[in-house]
Formats: sequence, structure tokens, C-alpha cells
Amino acid sequence: MRRRGAGRHGTKRRGLRAPAWTATLTWKSAVFITVMCCTLAALLSVLVHTEVTRATVDQAREEALSRLADVSAAYETGEELPPGSGIDPPGLPASLRALAAHGRRGTLVAAHNGRPAMWAAAPADGRALATQVDYSQSARTINDLDGAIVGSSLLATGATLLVGAFAVTRVTRRLHQTARVARRINAGDLDARVGDPRTADASRPQDEVAIVAGALDTMASTLQRKLLTEQRFTADVAHELRTPLTGLWAAAELLPPGRPSELVRDRVRTMRGLTEDLLEISRLDARTEQVDLDVHELVPLVERVVRTSGTETEIHAERTTAGRPQEHVQVETDKRRLERVLGNLITNAHRHGRPPVVLTVDGPVVTVRDHGPGFPDYLLNDGPQRFRTEGGGKGHGLGLTIAAGQAEVIGADLTFSNAQDGGAVARLTLPEYVRLDDEVSESRDDPESGPHHKE
Repeated sequence: MRRRGAGRHGTKRRGLRAPAWTATLTWKSAVFITVMCCTLAALLSVLVHTEVTRATVDQAREEALSRLADVSAAYETGEELPPGSGIDPPGLPASLRALAAHGRRGTLVAAHNGRPAMWAAAPADGRALATQVDYSQSARTINDLDGAIVGSSLLATGATLLVGAFAVTRVTRRLHQTARVARRINAGDLDARVGDPRTADASRPQDEVAIVAGALDTMASTLQRKLLTEQRFTADVAHELRTPLTGLWAAAELLPPGRPSELVRDRVRTMRGLTEDLLEISRLDARTEQVDLDVHELVPLVERVVRTSGTETEIHAERTTAGRPQEHVQVETDKRRLERVLGNLITNAHRHGRPPVVLTVDGPVVTVRDHGPGFPDYLLNDGPQRFRTEGGGKGHGLGLTIAAGQAEVIGADLTFSNAQDGGAVARLTLPEYVRLDDEVSESRDDPESGPHHKE
């Protein structure tokens, strides 16, 4: 019961979660500026209202007391009292009458005949001698002042909010630009730079955003230099090894038949393959590869790759996909590079996994799965890494690195995961070729016509 209650409580709290945009710096700054302006306006309004009201009331009180003195003098001499004055006049507040009855003098603002009035009363023969002064103009002045204070406070708050939002937006725009450049660098664009003009001149004062932008540009330049050095080193090593390995291979072919000769040829063959892989990686790193796109039927191409690999790989293909035969599913790709990707995936599955190795074709998606221990965590989190090995010295070499690079060149999406019941799963999603209506009509009219390349 307690767990259910906790679950309901947790669901309720998730339902009341604030929208994501409220976490932005612009929103927080706007709220902060608005709260501070409203607080400051409220404090100033209270101070001004209190001071002006006190001054107005004091002025009206002095006028009422001065008139009360004249009324008291006329009462003592028996003269006629002025209008609005008298002994216990109607409308006199009870509290002020009681004060005068106890022999004390005082003033009080109260309504009389629907209008505000300043009353003044003094004792007279055990009764209250009182007079009043019209307080309407003073009350109207205070009300007008309150309205002016509220209006000016709202105007000042709005103007301050606009100016603050403009200033904060300039800062957040620069931060967003820095974040976009960081994402471009993360995606592989090492030429991306923020280029904040404040960082160009070291003598200019720099704010925190300019410091961050400058640090990001410096980091990107350093990273680019290191990667270019690594790429040049890989390419140079591969090129330097290629010539002696060619001679070594020729010399190995001249060795007499026997077990030692076979071992030498096998090691030379392995080194030649590694050298070719290094050269291919250096070309992929340089991003100078040109693709030769054409339309190919996927299932026959996959079957040919499996036959060429010489491995016992099962091929599963659905009979139909999206209402058409599976064997006629076409993809627009570079045939040589696609074969390279599939061949590396199949080889890796047999080398590092356990049989059975199953290759499944589902539309433009090709999945290669083995039943071994699965991909290591570093590969699932960060993708294939060249020369990365596990603790036992068993690594995935350069095959998956080349497969991922070639897949990117042909515009395919290659993902790696582990099956729930065990085994590594590599999923390659190819751009499917969609035939236009006129192409379908031409192929029906001309049965011998092959697939057309989409312009």
C-alpha cells in the first residue's frame, strides 16, 4: 500500500513539472528582473504614499484645528457659529465625541453626507464642540497620486523588462552560438569556430561569454591539430609499410613449400590486410571519398557478400515488404562500399561472436546478429574505436571502424546493440530507392529494362 501511494505521489509530482523553456536563462532573467522591479516599485510606492498621505492629513488637521479655535472663540463670546460647526453636530464620529466628553481635543477623518471630511472636536460644558473641513480634494489628490504611482511603476517595470530582455538576449544569443559550434565539433566538423570578435583583440575587455568562446575555439584548434597529426601518422605508416610488405610478400612466395612457409605467408597476408585497412581509414578520415551511387537489388547483393565471405551465415528475408516482394527491394548506394560494410560486419560476428550468425533483410534494413557475449560497453557508448582492446587482449580491431566510416560515406545508418537473450546486433539502415510512377510504367512496358537511376 505504501508503494502504491508513493507511486501516485510520484506521478502527481511529474505532472506538475514546469515546462522546459522555464529553465532557460532568458526566462529566469525575465522573472528576476520583473520580481526585482515589482519589489522596488512596491517599496517606493508605499514610501511615497505614506509620506504624501501624512503630509496631506497634517495639513488638513492644522486647518481643522485652526477653524476649531475660531469656533471655540465664537462659542465663548456667544456669537453665531459658522456652518458645519456646533455642539454635538450630526455626523460627528462617536469616538471623537467620546474623546471630547472626556475633556480632550482631537481630529478624525470620516465620511459626512457621502463625502470625506476632517473633523475636529473640543470639550464644551461636558459636551463636544466640533467643526469639519472638506477633505474631498485631499482624498482625491491621494487617489490620483496612487494611480500615478501604479501607472508609472508598471511603465517602469515594462521598460526595464524590455531593456533587460534585450541585454540578456544578446548574451544568450552568443551562448547559443557557442553551443551550436560545440555540437558541430562533436559531429566531426573540426573547422567550426565561434569567432567572437571580442577574442580577436586581447587588449579588449572580455566578458565571461567571450572567455568561454575563446576557450572553445582554442580547444577545437588543439583537437584538430592532434587529430590531423594522428591521421598523417596513420597514413604515413601505412604508405611506408606498403612497399616493404610488397617485397616481403614476393619473397615469401619464393619460399619452398612447408609449414614454416605457410606461417610466413599467413603473417605477411595479415600485415598486408592491416596496412590496407590503415590506408582506408586514413582516406575516410580525410573525408575525400567519392561515392559511385547506383540502384541495386538488396537481397542478391547480400547473398553474394555472404558467399564471398566463405562463412556459414544464415540469411533470413521476409517474403514481402510494404506489399511488394522482398527480393525486389532496391537501394541506391555504392555497391563496393556496401559490400565492404557487410563483409566487415559478417567477419566481426564470426571472429568475436559465436554461431549461429544470422543476417536478416527487412526492406532497406540489414541486421547481422551473432550469439556470442555481445558488444562491449565502450563500443555501445562511444562507437567503434580503432585499436581498442578489452582487458583480455581481445578487441574489435579496425573492421567495425571501417564499417562505420563507409556507412557514413554512403549515407547509411549503422547502429550497434546487444540482444536481450544474448549476442551482438549490428543494424544497417540504407536509403531505399523509390521508383517513380513513370519508371514503373516503363519497366512494365519493357520487361528487359533494368532499374533506372534516380536523378
